[in-house]
Amino acid sequence: MEHAQERALNETAATGRPEAALELLVHGVGGTTPDRMLDDPRTTRVAGDDTAAVFRRTADVEAAAQHTGTEGRPVPEAYVWCNLTSGNGARALWLLLLPFMVVNLAHWMRPAAHGRPRTIRLHGLLVRLAGLTLTVLLVAAACEVALDLAAWQCAGTSACAERHSWLGFLSPTVSDGGWWSRPGRRLALAAFLPAALVGLLWYLSLRTWNAYESQLPLTRPSQPDEAGAPTALARPGFWYGRRLVARLRAAHTAAGLLTVAAATIGPATRHDRAPGGPAALDAAGWLLAAALLTTAAFAVAVVCSRGRSERRLDEGTDAPLVRRLPLAALLLLALSLVYTGWERPGWTSSGRLPGDVAFGGITLVQGLLVIALAVVAHLLHRTRPDTRAALRGLGGPAVAMLACALGSVMSGGVSQRVADWLDGTHAAIPGPPVLLTWQASVIPPMLLVMLVLCGVLARRALRLARAERAAVARDYPGEHLEPDRTRRIARVRALAGLTDRAPLLVAVVSASTLLLGAGALVGALATGQTPSRATRDAHGFVQGAAETAQALGSWLIGLGFILFVTWGRRAYKDASARRTIGILWDVGTFWPRAAHPFAPPCYAERAVPDLTWRIDTWTRSTGGRLVLSGHSQGSVLAAATAWQLSPATRKRVALLTYGSPLERLYGRWFPAHFGPAALSALHHEVDCWRNLYRLTDPIGGPVRVPADGGPEVDRAPLKDPLAHGRTDDQPLPAPVLGHSDYQEDPAFAEERERLLTRLPELPAQRPQAGP
Repeated sequence: MEHAQERALNETAATGRPEAALELLVHGVGGTTPDRMLDDPRTTRVAGDDTAAVFRRTADVEAAAQHTGTEGRPVPEAYVWCNLTSGNGARALWLLLLPFMVVNLAHWMRPAAHGRPRTIRLHGLLVRLAGLTLTVLLVAAACEVALDLAAWQCAGTSACAERHSWLGFLSPTVSDGGWWSRPGRRLALAAFLPAALVGLLWYLSLRTWNAYESQLPLTRPSQPDEAGAPTALARPGFWYGRRLVARLRAAHTAAGLLTVAAATIGPATRHDRAPGGPAALDAAGWLLAAALLTTAAFAVAVVCSRGRSERRLDEGTDAPLVRRLPLAALLLLALSLVYTGWERPGWTSSGRLPGDVAFGGITLVQGLLVIALAVVAHLLHRTRPDTRAALRGLGGPAVAMLACALGSVMSGGVSQRVADWLDGTHAAIPGPPVLLTWQASVIPPMLLVMLVLCGVLARRALRLARAERAAVARDYPGEHLEPDRTRRIARVRALAGLTDRAPLLVAVVSASTLLLGAGALVGALATGQTPSRATRDAHGFVQGAAETAQALGSWLIGLGFILFVTWGRRAYKDASARRTIGILWDVGTFWPRAAHPFAPPCYAERAVPDLTWRIDTWTRSTGGRLVLSGHSQGSVLAAATAWQLSPATRKRVALLTYGSPLERLYGRWFPAHFGPAALSALHHEVDCWRNLYRLTDPIGGPVRVPADGGPEVDRAPLKDPLAHGRTDDQPLPAPVLGHSDYQEDPAFAEERERLLTRLPELPAQRPQAGP
């Protein structure tokens, strides 16, 4: 049925009776349904699949099939893409990938620069290395749980093993010296858990790579002026990162497997190098360690190489590298398991494995990378200063710091909860590395800083609300003003304005995280003890504060881990909860996976080609006028689509954005791609563009593009609510709409008609065999 209707639409175009105009609607975050977008319960899918599709009202499809026309009105089409981020239950697993998503955002937050290509490449390199450390950190946390806490400490302690019968066969005392009770064999068996985690990450990345990065964009010749274009989003290969993701996936998979191998052979090599250790195994350990280091260096080199071409459609796959690097790491892991599990008479487990050195090294490297990234970002910002850029161009380093902190909290939370579950309050095992305890102890001071900052922002919001009351009164001249309603409207406006204070929040949190994290690292490495034990001889106040921070931090990190797991479980079973998580992915996964291959996939690599193909084929076959209408995140997709269109097609398209974060969020946080120069260029390249926003909208805002003698892009702020009190047109109190229902405002239809009037109706072109 759907194919027949689509053929009817194509036949209508071929008969020379083009539709007067088309309005292509693109929804925003959170998703919606086609019947709500088209305001009609009867809709028909005319193109696409269950993941993303274009819908029309059934009445319009039937009218096109019967050649009855649409009486000159624009025919609405709805592009529904919400299933790209909140479709099946497997999306709940994406919560594990949250740090990877955040560090991938940092890659795209570089400042706009002029004449510094090497510095730009260095910026990307540093973010990719930070992403690699997050992979190693996550796998190291899994190794800490499986190898150290379970196999080494609990299975090696009689009291702990007796309380957990499932570990009995690994315990030398409970199993009476069974075959698996040898320390090396315990570690080799436990290594399968973190190795399985790496395999899961590889599988998720491969699966999404085949579904998202495999979408071929509309092929078009590169324009001569694209080399100096103000944004990379206009390049033909920007939305086709298949080759880069494949290379990074191979490198990160290898790094994860090598981390498991290193954690497995570490205790065995220390035992073999001790006086009286087996010489043959000692030599084998040296050779294996050298092979691990060599392969790790090669994986780092792959991450350092850019491996991405945006100026053309790069269809290379680097198949030998993508296959052989993970296989080599898997082979070394297998050899490591054999080496570690080899018989070593007299070897016993005691204490904890040296996790402090491993986690301390990762934390130190992450801190140095963030500092270096901040220096590079500052140098780039100086070449082309942008007063609207968030944190003066330091948004990328700040967000990268948050990604590292989030990874540390997740790894520390898992280790703390598992240690408490295995040992409880019996104190029979040493527990997790003291560095993780120090990191948990800085959470209460961090929360205190955030609480103070929230208090400052709340006070500012109250002042803004009082100041807005007069402005609200001016917006409704001649109406009877109710003081309570005036205060409510002013309060909504003031709260919406807090979005512009987000850079302050991110700056304070990132700086505090860096300083507190450095203090935790120094404290852990200098004392080798938990904060409560390290301050036993200090002043009573200091000791009490340390004990309180440690206890409260452990409780908070455990609570956070439990809430995280509960949220993920609920999202797996509940579609509505999955849509809530999908809002986070809608914002965070717009960008290609250029820094981390295990991040949730970029939905725009499917959505932008969908929209460009639809617009190009419709305009070429009909010659009609098209309004690309985007709400919220849909306006960002609409802008990205407009940049990808050919100049000839772009002249047939008008852009209508509403509730748009193009300048307010994307322009400030991603200045290299949505900064003033990029948005001004889009204004010149698109035939006509209008933007609608409300002062009560916490997300959308003006795009602030100068008119340059042409029509203004931004319309004056829309009234919200439409009437202050009860009127003849609004007999009941009108709601404060904020970010939603822009199409209910009469200004929406008015601006759409103006755009259609300004668009020239050109003759249809002969359909080409293929782009």
